Amino acid sequence: MSAPSPSPQHPGANDARRGRLAVSWTHRIVSAVAALCSAAAIAAAGGFWWFIWAVPKHEVKLEGQADGIVVLTGGSSRVADAIDLLSEGRGKRLLITGVHPATTSAEIARLAPAYGRLIACCIDLDHSAVNTVGNALETKRWANGRGMRSLIVVTSNYHMLRAMAELEWQLPDVTLIPFPVVPEKVRTDRWWDPATARILLSEYVKYIVAQLRMRLEPTFAADAARERQFATR
Repeated sequence: MSAPSPSPQHPGANDARRGRLAVSWTHRIVSAVAALCSAAAIAAAGGFWWFIWAVPKHEVKLEGQADGIVVLTGGSSRVADAIDLLSEGRGKRLLITGVHPATTSAEIARLAPAYGRLIACCIDLDHSAVNTVGNALETKRWANGRGMRSLIVVTSNYHMLRAMAELEWQLPDVTLIPFPVVPEKVRTDRWWDPATARILLSEYVKYIVAQLRMRLEPTFAADAARERQFATR
C-alpha cells in the first residue's frame, strides 16, 4: 500500500508567513532606531550639561605674562579687557582678530584715549577673519611670524571652549592661557534663563561641530594626498 502523498500547501500560508516575517523585521528596525535615538538624546543632554559645567564662571586673575595677547572680537568688553592686560605688561603685543573692515587703530584709540600711545605701538588688527576658524588661522600666522611661544586668549566665557579648541588645533606647540570675559547676560548659574540657554545651546552645537570637523580633517587630508599620489603615477 503506497504512502499518502503530501497535500499541497495552501498558497495563502506562504504569504501569511512572509507577512509575519516582514512585520517582525520592521518591528526590530523600529525598535533599534528608537533605541539609537534615545541613546543619542541622552548623550546630547549629558554633553550639554558638561558644557554648562565647563564654561568658565568667573574672570581669572593672571599670574605672570605671555609673549602675546589675542582677543577674538564679538562680545562686549573683550577688547577693553585685552587692552588692559597689555597695559599691565601681561604680553608684549596684542592682536585683535575679526575686526570690522572699516575699523582702524585710530578709531580704537579714540574709544580708549588713555591708551593711545600703546595702541599705536603694540596693537595689530586682523580684518580678514569672519569666524572662529578664521580667528585661529590669523592668530597662527601672527604668532608664528613673531616667534611667540605663549599667548593669553581673551574671549567671552561661553565662547572660550571652542576658541581654545580651534587655537590648540592650529598652534599645538604654543602655550595658551585662557582669560574669559564673563558678560552679565550669560551667567551659567542661571543657564535656564531662555536667553542664556539659547546662547549656550547654540555654542554647544558649534563646539561639537568643530570637534567633529577637526577629527575628520586628517582623514580628508590623507585621502586627498593618496589621490594626488595615484594621479601622478
